[in-house]
Amino acid sequence: MPNPTAAMLVIGDEILSGRTQDTNTNHLANALTAQGIDLREVRVVPDEQPAIANALNDLRARFDHVFTSGGIGPTHDDITADAVAAAFGVPVGVRDDARAAMQAFYDTIGGKLTPSRLRMARIPQGATLIDNEISGAPGFTIGNVHVMAGVPSVFKAMVAGLLPTLAGGAPVQSRSLRVERGESEIAEELAALAADFPDLSIGSYPFRQEGIFGTNIVVRGQDGARVDKAFARLSDLFAENRA
Repeated sequence: MPNPTAAMLVIGDEILSGRTQDTNTNHLANALTAQGIDLREVRVVPDEQPAIANALNDLRARFDHVFTSGGIGPTHDDITADAVAAAFGVPVGVRDDARAAMQAFYDTIGGKLTPSRLRMARIPQGATLIDNEISGAPGFTIGNVHVMAGVPSVFKAMVAGLLPTLAGGAPVQSRSLRVERGESEIAEELAALAADFPDLSIGSYPFRQEGIFGTNIVVRGQDGARVDKAFARLSDLFAENRA
């Protein structure tokens, strides 16, 4: 049975402008791989409601899960909750359970739940909350869309809490081999190997290190025995060229 599929929607002008480096995609990709959920597409959109809503509607129709990061903070340009509500055609507003979770958090740290912070308790109707133990403001799930913060530490905490609730498949196994030959020199051998193992992904990634040109070859698949078999063949093929 194939693994569930997923897409990620990264939201924020700061990502597109280069001011902020996106690390959440890498973290999510690794976490989903371990869970047996296949991340198939990543998209980045600006802080514009139509762009967010249109992307969500496209992705949620094609994948089992859509994970978003960014745009659920306290400022005027944090419009993800509104865009998600628009995509689903439901109202959005401050929810009592979200307010209570945030109030409890600020009571613990001796802070005040200001009107700006209360914006982060605005949740689309019908959504369930995703806990946030770092800063109190929850994410939420509606349908197959999981909406999370853009701040990496908060995003990671939300992912850690959310993923155990999602059904996964077979985690992907991988093994890699470093070969001191260029991609063009080993292309035919890799093509033949890939033809013999069509159920596996065999990728090649060139490198240059201290004047040495070479290729890292990665074998990936859900069946560990098949991965091991392909890797053994690969090792024999390039036994004389390994670093």
